[in-house]
Amino acid sequence: MDSSLSQQDGLNGLGNPFQDLDQNGKVMAYYMWIDGSGAHLRGKTRTLAQKPKCISELPEWNFDGSSTGQSTGENSDVLIQPVAMYRDPFRRGDNILVMCETLCPDGSPHPTNKRHSCADKMKRVAREHPWFGIEQEYTMFDANGVHPYCWPTNGYPGPQGPYYCGVGANRVNGRKIVEAHYKACLYAGITIAGSNAEVMPSQWEYQVGPCEGISMGDELWVSRWILCRVAEEFNVVISLDPKPIAGDWNGAGCHTNISTQAMRQPGGLAVIEDAVEKFSKRHKEHIEAYDPRGGEDNKRRLTGAHETASIDEFTSGVAHRGASIRIPRHVAIDGCGYFEDRRPSSNADPYTVTDRCVQTMLLEEFTKIAPPSGDREEADIQSISIEELDIDPELAAMLAKGMGGKSMW
Repeated sequence: MDSSLSQQDGLNGLGNPFQDLDQNGKVMAYYMWIDGSGAHLRGKTRTLAQKPKCISELPEWNFDGSSTGQSTGENSDVLIQPVAMYRDPFRRGDNILVMCETLCPDGSPHPTNKRHSCADKMKRVAREHPWFGIEQEYTMFDANGVHPYCWPTNGYPGPQGPYYCGVGANRVNGRKIVEAHYKACLYAGITIAGSNAEVMPSQWEYQVGPCEGISMGDELWVSRWILCRVAEEFNVVISLDPKPIAGDWNGAGCHTNISTQAMRQPGGLAVIEDAVEKFSKRHKEHIEAYDPRGGEDNKRRLTGAHETASIDEFTSGVAHRGASIRIPRHVAIDGCGYFEDRRPSSNADPYTVTDRCVQTMLLEEFTKIAPPSGDREEADIQSISIEELDIDPELAAMLAKGMGGKSMW
């Protein structure tokens, strides 16, 4: 066996002989949270006296935020509040994985906590039943995190073409990791919908969904953790970089499929087209929300080549994989269904992505008072969109607060 692998894995690839030990009725709960980068997960384990029946039974905890880019050493404690739990496919038994929100010492959402805002918006649009399905692309690297997994030591594999959905040792790499991740997600309770080899060798995709509301972000983040944890067992590093290899190679995205109840019903295509029109007027805001660096990561990917649209221009079309937004062919034929936003990067925060989507699609509308006419003493209340008045959303929120707390939305 490779000595470098032996140094990393003291068991030399064998199973951990201590994993089947009895836990004396105790439960191991792995708490995970998003760190200060907005792109990576951290986590640690605590013991519970018994298996929790619901998320509210899980205790709040804390961590050293000065070590995760989320606080200073002088005031380092950051609180973590459990928000979702899943079966642990690694420790198994009654052991669990716990997704958490980060909170400040006073209990308010931490500045790096994007879930809180997303959850609030999802509650406000709950009657619309927004569904999401996200296609998570990723690339496998050797344990050093520098060299793509199973690529030639000196040089490159053959040009793209035979690898997408391919089969055979000369066309796909890492299928054991993919299969293990798929089953681990099913075991955990993740709504994983499928997987496939991607256009670039050692690049894969899996899909999670449909998930309603805030559960989309919860499930995708936990599925990412499971993927990285599975890859540990194979001494492989998972990269979510949206353009991991420069040159004539495909990047990696997080294509987001979106629908509301109205879109899924007969005649829903008109609702989809209306949403796409709204998205076209908020292209800049979506680009800023679609990677953790405000669009900087996506600049390397959204070039107009390799099945992407240009980052500088919004486009849409039926069955068009080079557009910002694609309406699937069968949706256009059926007259209802969903649409796909192809702009989010592979390292995008699904909380921020889905938050921005419902904001644009369902919440950017408020009321104005029209000037009175004739002898009318009261003005008409008319519903208009922000686009019509060209008012910044933050200003609209300020106006709402100025009305005695009554929402203008």
